[in-house]
Amino acid sequence: MTTDFSTDSLDPVTVEVTRHRLEGIANEMQATLLRSSFSPIVKEGLDASAGLFTADGQTLAQSCSIPIHLATLIPALKRIIETFPPATMAPDDTYVLNDPYCGGTHLPDIAVVQPVFAPGGNQGSRIIAYAAAMTHHQDMGGLSAGSVPTNATEIFQEGLRIPPLKFRDRGVVNATLEAMIRQNVRIPDTVMGDIHAQVSACSIGARRLAELAARQGDNALTAIFAELLDRSERMTRLALSKIPDGTYRAVDWLDNDGVELDKPIRIEVAVTIRGDSIHLDFTGSSPQVRGPLNCVPSGSLAGACYAVRALTDPRIPTNGGCFRPISLHLPEGTIVNPREPAPVNARTSTIKRITGTIIQALAEVMPDRVPAPSAGQMVIVAFGGRTPEGKPFVTGDLIAGGSGAARGSDGVDVIETDASNCMNLPAEAAEMETPIRLNRVALRPDSGGDGEYRGGLGTIREYEALVDELSFTHRGERHYSAAQGLFGGEPGAMSRSVIHRADGRVEEIPSKIVTRLNKGDRVVIETAGGGGYGEPAKRLAAARAADRADGKVSPSASG
Repeated sequence: MTTDFSTDSLDPVTVEVTRHRLEGIANEMQATLLRSSFSPIVKEGLDASAGLFTADGQTLAQSCSIPIHLATLIPALKRIIETFPPATMAPDDTYVLNDPYCGGTHLPDIAVVQPVFAPGGNQGSRIIAYAAAMTHHQDMGGLSAGSVPTNATEIFQEGLRIPPLKFRDRGVVNATLEAMIRQNVRIPDTVMGDIHAQVSACSIGARRLAELAARQGDNALTAIFAELLDRSERMTRLALSKIPDGTYRAVDWLDNDGVELDKPIRIEVAVTIRGDSIHLDFTGSSPQVRGPLNCVPSGSLAGACYAVRALTDPRIPTNGGCFRPISLHLPEGTIVNPREPAPVNARTSTIKRITGTIIQALAEVMPDRVPAPSAGQMVIVAFGGRTPEGKPFVTGDLIAGGSGAARGSDGVDVIETDASNCMNLPAEAAEMETPIRLNRVALRPDSGGDGEYRGGLGTIREYEALVDELSFTHRGERHYSAAQGLFGGEPGAMSRSVIHRADGRVEEIPSKIVTRLNKGDRVVIETAGGGGYGEPAKRLAAARAADRADGKVSPSASG
């Protein structure tokens, strides 16, 4: 179909129906990804995402999944297009990338991308979109099982780096690349199973979008794409224009970099609202660090995109148009824009603090919108070793804390916040194929900050090693810097993690550690709570009674 279309002539009903179809395709990709993957971190932890992108690399539609992934796919796709010009692409070609210094985010997150051609297209025909999926892989090699070594000092210690490469050529898998990946990871069948699940998700997305183009005409469809992006931009700019002009600042901290354990990391942002645009300046943030808390620009962008979506109208359809009013200044050589080969595997912690700091900067001018700071942590634990039968294994868990309270509502207990959206592993999933026992899962009483509205509670999880010589990685936050309260609310409790050795010794975990566990050793993790909102004296007596009755607050700490 060759008819030209202008956005002025588009039927708004058709545009809206098409938007929902695109979101449906993205969610079908996500469902395929979750159903087809091999690793528990995807099947149970849901640490994977899928979406559709325009021919020039703007977000078109995304699944209900991980905001970090969906935003970091933007620079990943851009780098793939730069490396493999669209004119050289063919149907069923598929591309992979994980290198943070080539558009990726950290090595466990592999991006898979497939071009979508106009109906009947061949190599050299018009590409109308891209289907993409990103999965956190359970292992990519490196110093420690799970590929999240908290003691890494350069990216070469973190695992296998994959620059933009073609994984499938017209549907035929690159056997050399697959062999290379298999040779460098601890659990090759699981890793390759998850990659092929990503390929399947992208194939589904490409097929469904091609079917839609065949029904509506590819020119009409791409005109609708442009209108959807422009509409979200207009709505986002309108929302930003309602925030008073000015520059607003906030500072928060990360515990340490995993190497220099007594050195906190500063995240500082100046948020400038000018008319219908927002500028984020991270001058004043710590210089890049020795350990893996560094965050490449793709991650900093992800935090910014999420924060802007959280601060604006939730009814705005999320696509690349939402991000056009955003500009960033990321000083080179800092924690938010490190120089290669700085390690970056723990960048999630930094992204979450970036996100939270942006939001907190606007608390005074958006008190009805901005909650108290959340725990802002996703504790990552990774176990690796061999089963009693001698089979190698790697497994991990993703453990949340509490969210901050807001005007009119208590914080939510044990929930992912600040640009991540993962789930912890059920005990059955953790124990099914690994010599790990989950002895306890509970809410952590008294962990939410007191206030007119109470911060959300953290959790307590206890793991026991059932065999000797297990590799154990713990990456936590808020061990030394609590989530502060807002407008008189009190801070949430700080995190605490300890190892109870089988011989009776107790070892405090200093936020981050890579160590060994033997049979009978137990790890107890207590995550942080969210900050309270408003003066504690204003909390209703009925709310305090309910807290005591539910066991969320102990009688001695109930106010």
